[in-house]
Amino acid sequence: MSLTTTMTDGAQIVKVNAERIDAAMAIQFKEDMRTETESGPDRVILDLSEVQFIDSSGLGAIVAAMKQLGSGRKLDLAGLTPMVEKVFRLTRMDTIFDLYASLSDATAPADANS
Repeated sequence: MSLTTTMTDGAQIVKVNAERIDAAMAIQFKEDMRTETESGPDRVILDLSEVQFIDSSGLGAIVAAMKQLGSGRKLDLAGLTPMVEKVFRLTRMDTIFDLYASLSDATAPADANS
C-alpha cells in the first residue's frame, strides 16, 4: 500500500495511491496509516480520489485509522469516487466521517463553505 503525506494549513493530507482498499490490503493500510499519522496536526484528511473499490475490510481499516488518531484528532475523507461514496452511505459511515467531494473542498477555509 502506498501512502503519500503532505501538510497544509493545520491539516495533514494522506493520499492513498491504490485503486483498492480490500481484505488483501487492510492490515498494511492500518499499519501505514499509523506510521504516517503518529504525530501531526489535529486534522487528517484522507484523499481517496484514486480508490475505485473498498470492501468491509477496507471500511474497518479506515475506522481503525480514525481510532488510532485518538481523541482530539479528526479524520476527514476527500475525493471519494461514486462507488466508494456509495459504500460509505450504504453503511451509514457518512454519519461517522465528514465526506468532501474533492481535496480542494476539504481544504477550503471553513467560512468559504457558508
